[in-house]
Amino acid sequence: MTDPYRELPFPLTDLTRNAIRFARGIEDPAIFNHSMRTYLYGRFLGGQRGLRPDHDYDDELLFLGCVLHDAGLSGEGNGDQPFELDGADLAARFLTEQGLPPQRVEIVWDAIALHTCFDVAMRKRPEIALVTAGAGYDLGAGSPALPPGYADRVHAVLPRLHAGAVLYDAIVDQALDKPQKAPPFSMPGELVRQKTQVAWPTWHELMAQPDGWHDYDGYPPST
Repeated sequence: MTDPYRELPFPLTDLTRNAIRFARGIEDPAIFNHSMRTYLYGRFLGGQRGLRPDHDYDDELLFLGCVLHDAGLSGEGNGDQPFELDGADLAARFLTEQGLPPQRVEIVWDAIALHTCFDVAMRKRPEIALVTAGAGYDLGAGSPALPPGYADRVHAVLPRLHAGAVLYDAIVDQALDKPQKAPPFSMPGELVRQKTQVAWPTWHELMAQPDGWHDYDGYPPST
């Protein structure tokens, strides 16, 4: 572990160090730095809600969910599912190989798989909710405001490297190659729609597909 990381409140265990090396080895530097900042901002937002590390939530599990939450956007993580699920599966395999018990692996899997489902994730336990909150804060900032100088300290160690733009390109590039990774009405699907300007099917069109149940045939019923 390099000295700069020690200046920030990361939980440095053997497992988290291994997870850092793993994520850094497979991810674009901008995505890796985003993932590390996600933990710092998730922890900050938890503190604003009165949540204390290793008292109200498991700090190691929160960190693992954060540092691995975009593993699906790596070459190694790029499978045939939406990137959140590919990343969750890759993280679960890695953590299982590291000897993490299944019940703890499941929490990290949920945190990664749900991190773009804001309303669902925020109803879950802090180790899951704070991954989503921290990732969103790193991309959008907003309130509550960070303590003066804190963002400068974070960015000195973990520069942004155009994180938002790199994430957009990674998600869209995967989905253009494998359209099943970005189904209509999903977040990846919306990014692809913005990139390609291809119109999504309407609800009626989806229900009226030739191999469907034809629920609109004769609807509304005559009275």
